[in-house]
Amino acid sequence: MRNRIYLCLAHMSGNEMQYIKEAFDTNWVVPLGPNVNGFEEDLKGFAGADREVVALASGTSAVHLALIACGVGPGDEVMVQSFTFCASSHPVRYLGATPVFVDSEPDSWNMDPDLLDKAIADRIAVTGRKPKAIIPVALYGMPYRIDRIMEIAAKYDIPVIEDAAEGFGSRWEGRVLGTFGKFGVLSFNGNKMITTSGGGALVCEDKAAKDKILWYATQAREGYPYYQHEAIGYNYRLSNVCAGIGRGQMTVLDEHIAHHKHVQALYEELLADIPGIKVHKAPDARFDSNFWLCTITLDPGLKVKGQENAYASAVTKAIGGAAGVIHATGSAHTDCEPNANVEAMRAFLDAAQVEARPVWKPMHKQPVYKESPAYVNGVSEGIFKVGMCLPAGPLVTDDDIRYIVSTIKSAIAD
Repeated sequence: MRNRIYLCLAHMSGNEMQYIKEAFDTNWVVPLGPNVNGFEEDLKGFAGADREVVALASGTSAVHLALIACGVGPGDEVMVQSFTFCASSHPVRYLGATPVFVDSEPDSWNMDPDLLDKAIADRIAVTGRKPKAIIPVALYGMPYRIDRIMEIAAKYDIPVIEDAAEGFGSRWEGRVLGTFGKFGVLSFNGNKMITTSGGGALVCEDKAAKDKILWYATQAREGYPYYQHEAIGYNYRLSNVCAGIGRGQMTVLDEHIAHHKHVQALYEELLADIPGIKVHKAPDARFDSNFWLCTITLDPGLKVKGQENAYASAVTKAIGGAAGVIHATGSAHTDCEPNANVEAMRAFLDAAQVEARPVWKPMHKQPVYKESPAYVNGVSEGIFKVGMCLPAGPLVTDDDIRYIVSTIKSAIAD
């Protein structure tokens, strides 16, 4: 039986064990130490000498601390890309603030700058206050139009928190994502471009900003010989052991990015002539994506084998995630879901030992955010109905890609 092909799994191919062994040999197994410092320096070298980096427990914690540093609190509003994973918006709610969702443009699938501009103006008119931050997201690694977003941010004097969790190594006009805004969020979860098993980082604009984030990330302890706290802090620092994995992974980052780009190019080649299947590509040369995951869309009229049984039962296991489904549901349907042929294709690939999953469901269609303001144009909902993610990780081979494409072809009904 063929081994299962996963979307994107960690691949330990650098000198990770050297750094891990050093951590254990020296008993540095806490959230500080040589590996943490070294990893931050490695990340700083990648981001650019004018930036500072704080290694953290997760990308979500990086979003949370960036929002705090931007002064976000109860009653505030934050402009957030709707087409994204929940880690971009949940931390806004942690702080008692409200995410205001902005829909996507059709070519990059990321935050629509024109809609953002209109939304900010409307929020000021409605509330009498401007939003406290803007969070664009590099969806599946694709760069956002950061030049336009930064122009709009400057127009209203609002800080930008770049969520480059999926876009580590992606560039806009040659410059690394996460280095344009006030803060840049990175993720090193087990399925990202590189991993620390679980972890993240926050790219800061200067040392003062780094020191403030580091203070919050270490329980906001004051400089006394005893524990004195004058603000609420968090236990968000990355461990020295995990940072050791990250240092090893940094040595193969360029190799991983090149592999993902190669996989994208192979999908584009092999799927080019299949009617009803379209590979999502970079709009133009300015968008230098790492192609963390490769994505396709299925024409609504495409017929897939088993389509008549799509959504016949609710999901009882993980779909493209690390954990199983905890809350059972009585129905497989919601008011916004992928088309039946997309679900049928996912199920067909799953039966063939290929992990595929729908694209992110827009946050403005999530029940938990039903009361949040949203400025929509139909783009993200439209893509959610037809979109699908395909395997692209460093363990995915050319033979795997050919098998996946062959399986997709065999899934299409005559």
